[in-house]
Amino acid sequence: MQVTCPAVAILLALGALCGAQPVKFKDCGSTAGKIIIVDITPCPSLPCVLRKGQSYAVNVTFTSKTSSQTSTAAVHGILGGIPVPFNIPNADGCKCGIQCPIRNNQIHHYINSLPVKSEYPSIKLVVEWELKDEHDKDIFCWRIPVQISG
Repeated sequence: MQVTCPAVAILLALGALCGAQPVKFKDCGSTAGKIIIVDITPCPSLPCVLRKGQSYAVNVTFTSKTSSQTSTAAVHGILGGIPVPFNIPNADGCKCGIQCPIRNNQIHHYINSLPVKSEYPSIKLVVEWELKDEHDKDIFCWRIPVQISG
């Protein structure tokens, strides 16, 4: 069964009721937007401990500095400076909480999930999450340290 963005929205709402805390992130090049909050549920502290076989809700609140008809997400694990792609359930940001077209100077809520496959190695790495506009510019880009564990 594939998790859809509306299902993730419900999970995020439940997480917020349980006292979800925003995580400290590093901005890695948000040129077409400004990140307000990154919330990963559950992730009570850094590095986020991601358990194999589980999925984690991701909610990013941001302000757009551009207008765009589309938005596309890309997620990578950074290992030794090399980005390794992570699959996410839906790369189309317009189907993950954002009403498109994206309008300049508006606040948006991007909602998705990060599934951690059982076959991933137990390792520490940095996750990089980008959302690009129709011109391939980063609306947002953030990084956080994680530890994948069994």
